[in-house]
Amino acid sequence: MDRLELLAHPVRLRVVHAMSAGRALTTSELCERMPDVSKATVYRHVGLLADAGVLEVEGEQRVRGAVERRYRLRQDVVAVGANEVATLSAEDHRRVFAAAMATLIAEFNAYLDRTEVVADTVGYRQHAVWLSPEELGEVVEGMRAAIVPMMANEPAPGRTRYLLSPVMFPVEEPEEGTGGTE
Repeated sequence: MDRLELLAHPVRLRVVHAMSAGRALTTSELCERMPDVSKATVYRHVGLLADAGVLEVEGEQRVRGAVERRYRLRQDVVAVGANEVATLSAEDHRRVFAAAMATLIAEFNAYLDRTEVVADTVGYRQHAVWLSPEELGEVVEGMRAAIVPMMANEPAPGRTRYLLSPVMFPVEEPEEGTGGTE
């Protein structure tokens, strides 16, 4: 199974998200974080990720006669570079986007299932904006400047883990002579 196929799966993406920021978890702890996914499914996908080298064993301990492993995400394996993205076919993009959206829906449903009142800063607005290539570059750089430093934050008292999913793509072809990419 290639890396794209391995990571473009909603349950495996949720495992990757749960283990971000250097977090090490057991499969049992992952099951607690994903109560909407059967334990057998979580164990199967953790096994696939471990066998593929995406997860590494940080430690082991005996629990009721069984060996419980604590896994850590290998960032060097899950990081996707711009060059790699540029080589994806349209079908690859469709698969990855569908997996990302399925993951987002599953995480949002899990959020709603554990929350009685949605009174926090949840948001899912969509804005259509007209941008020149230069303005688009400014938006992307501004988002990176705001998001990337926060990705280094570790769990701490008073911090809540959020799933931030910026999605941006042109919804129309540029009009002739309007300064779009011609």
